Amino acid sequence: MSPIPRPRPSTLATAALSLLGAFATADEALTVVSWGGSYAKASVEGYHKAFTAETGIEIKLDDYNGGLAQVRAQVEAGSVHWDVVDVELADGVRGCEEGLFEPLDPATLPPGANGEPPAEDYFPGMITECGANQLFYSTVYAYNAKRLTGTKPSTIEDFFDLERFPGRRGMRRSPVVNLELALLGDGVPIDDVYATLNTRAGIDRAFRKLDTIKEEIVWWEAGAQPPQMLADGEVVMSTAYNGRIFNAQVLENQPFVIVWDGQVLDTGYLAILYGAPNLEAARQFVAFAARPSSMAGVARYISYGPTRRSAQPLVSTHAATGVDMRPHMPSSPENMRRALPNDWQWWSDNRDEMNVRFAVWLTQ
Repeated sequence: MSPIPRPRPSTLATAALSLLGAFATADEALTVVSWGGSYAKASVEGYHKAFTAETGIEIKLDDYNGGLAQVRAQVEAGSVHWDVVDVELADGVRGCEEGLFEPLDPATLPPGANGEPPAEDYFPGMITECGANQLFYSTVYAYNAKRLTGTKPSTIEDFFDLERFPGRRGMRRSPVVNLELALLGDGVPIDDVYATLNTRAGIDRAFRKLDTIKEEIVWWEAGAQPPQMLADGEVVMSTAYNGRIFNAQVLENQPFVIVWDGQVLDTGYLAILYGAPNLEAARQFVAFAARPSSMAGVARYISYGPTRRSAQPLVSTHAATGVDMRPHMPSSPENMRRALPNDWQWWSDNRDEMNVRFAVWLTQ
């Protein structure tokens, strides 16, 4: 069922905000909201500084943990103080349908590294109505090799096996990805995961699988938490964003091992809030971020891969350590052998219902 559109701010208020945004000055501050931690640092070094150097527009970077609640509150009140937010694809599509984000004009996207038209340069499905996906990232699970002796886990089924691998598990406090991992851990083939979730019996099956480890789960909300929990020994395994684990490996020499089996591959994009106070500057920023050089710039600091073909050859080595970044990308052929692409449409249609069910399940 399609979401019910939310009311937009008044036409007069929005026009006033847009007019103010049109007069971008060199000393204005653009408020960009993202995921914090090593990913935010990679974005700052990868292209934020270059954007400010080129345009003179400063970036005020704030953190959040995802979702649309704060975006809805601002837009529906007609009091928007964020300009750009880094959204998961399903949230971006849902927010676009609700009128929370400005539409994207594909003509504003820059050409590829060799002049390729954007429509040909982006991988299929990466340009949406309100944004162009910027990076491939994935949710994986990882363990601390020094704290896990004997046989090591190697499959998604192992994550749910408390007999062979006793101890606490870290998981994000969200139904997103957890339902997919639960079905994979219960033996559902990758190609059948979302067809299974399309049935009430399939959703029940996913929650039953989560029940088997529920008493051992330590919930995390921010991407910086899983590496810390693994380092401290608070958990023996944890789901995590692959780039956060990679940075802990190469920058902190943590003995973490990523299990790529069953990774859930996802993308996200920079969305401009409807009624953003610095609209024209926000559009400049989004276009700058869409450059192949910006995508490759991020990939020098964290292992998230570009969504443009011409940006992939620009991916080189880690800026601080010289490590070859290509084998660490979630979209590399070796890591993709048993990857599940996130079905953003399923989550866009079902997230509210799953959030309610997940919240109730947590209390049971």
